[in-house]
Amino acid sequence: HKTVKIGPLVAILEKARIRANVVIGAGTIIGENVEVGEGTVLGSGVRLSNCRIGRECIIHQGVCIGQDGFGFHLDTVGGKHQKKPQMRSVLIGSNVEIGANTTVDRGSWRNTVIESGCKLDNLVQIGHNVRLRKGCVIAAQSGVAGSTTLGQRVLVGGQSGIGQHITLGDDVQVLAKSAVLRSVNSGGVGGRPALPVRDYHKTKALIKRMLTARMDPRPESESVV
Repeated sequence: HKTVKIGPLVAILEKARIRANVVIGAGTIIGENVEVGEGTVLGSGVRLSNCRIGRECIIHQGVCIGQDGFGFHLDTVGGKHQKKPQMRSVLIGSNVEIGANTTVDRGSWRNTVIESGCKLDNLVQIGHNVRLRKGCVIAAQSGVAGSTTLGQRVLVGGQSGIGQHITLGDDVQVLAKSAVLRSVNSGGVGGRPALPVRDYHKTKALIKRMLTARMDPRPESESVV
């Protein structure tokens, strides 16, 4: 399209479709059959394959979208692990922002989907077959493992891990540095493994009291109340 702005050393492969007013940063590579929606901005060094991106998105420097997910048939005897086919795509809605050096894997048995309005920080990993519903926000250095679904407006604090094959309901909040290993229907969770926020804070307080008591050398009768 005539309104597209293309930086130096950009490669656009056959059958890629670039809509009006797209900005493409230096050194970006857009693979075959990729579609980039109107008004989307691609930073420098972006790698796009096997994906469709909606309107008015911002894809920052170094983002990789549409590469193979991590899946193998494990050989626990001979160690000759066989790669599972990764044949599906990544579908990204409109008004999505994806931070620098974030990676989004293509699907294996279903498409990886990031719906409109989602915001991903730098250094986030989205595994194959993951679905992020509208308005999810994920802070830096977090990962969502394969085939997991996050409901609408889910908020994930930094350095958190979301396990595979689970579901977080609408408006769930995950505290920073949490490990979510089971499905969560509602509310907030925190800790490793993640607990409901109230239980998490109670557990922290209990551990603190236990450590304080252990470090106090005085007999119990002499301890300060």
